[in-house]
Amino acid sequence: MVLHSRRQWQKSLYENADYDDNYTDPSFLKELRTNLNVRLFTFEEAVKGTTRLNNQVSCVTLFLVIFYLLYTGDVTPPNVLFVTGLSTSIGYIFYRGRKLFDFQCILEDSKTLLSVLVFGYLFAPLLHRLTNAISTDTIFSMTFFVLLLNLIFCDYGLSAAMVSKALSLNAAIFASICLASRLSTAFHAFALLVEAAVFFVLYPIFTSLYWHWYFLVPIFGLCCFLLYNVSLNILLFYVLFTGFINILCPYIFVAQQQYKHSIHGPWDEAIVEENNEGIIEDK
Repeated sequence: MVLHSRRQWQKSLYENADYDDNYTDPSFLKELRTNLNVRLFTFEEAVKGTTRLNNQVSCVTLFLVIFYLLYTGDVTPPNVLFVTGLSTSIGYIFYRGRKLFDFQCILEDSKTLLSVLVFGYLFAPLLHRLTNAISTDTIFSMTFFVLLLNLIFCDYGLSAAMVSKALSLNAAIFASICLASRLSTAFHAFALLVEAAVFFVLYPIFTSLYWHWYFLVPIFGLCCFLLYNVSLNILLFYVLFTGFINILCPYIFVAQQQYKHSIHGPWDEAIVEENNEGIIEDK
């Protein structure tokens, strides 16, 4: 009789004085929902999503290959700058589109380009001698770790707490300065700094606006062609690593989706939202 005389249990902390603190009413779990708003991705969607990561890996790989070719003397700075200038000009045409014939827009872009080239050329001798007191092995080790930071914190189009464009860019620039100090002349260092600006500043701006999964094909093919002339072992590792990221990882991700099990209920934290009428509601 005592139990029936108690006030009916409610989901309120101050309305359940007649019940024990660890009491759980059977009605509490009636609002339990599983896998609420869960989206299942197809294998095609997963593969297309990982192309952004592979694109950044290919950018880092291509940048390192260009450094190696400059370091060994297989290519000259004028050739590198000519090819880079040609490809950048084509990319700029697609990037500007209809604004290409806007004189004011072209003037502002030209000022920015001229400033970067002039200051880069003036500071290249200083940067070239900046790390003379540091051994080459230490320089290469630091380059590996900072480029790894570039890959980890790069913006791949997802909103995550660990995404940091500033940290990713600074890591890439620091790596380019370290590598530039190992080249033979200041002009070589200037060419490598220009490559760093193209790969880690301009190219991400272009791909963030016009990215499609098939953009990976040309940069992947170019990396394979250059690595074939550098080292077959590195080429094999690059191809296997690309296949692991772009094929095996999406397959594992899609196969494991069936084991998703998230629960939602009255214990979830309230989300404050404002409706169209300006009224704040708890959901």
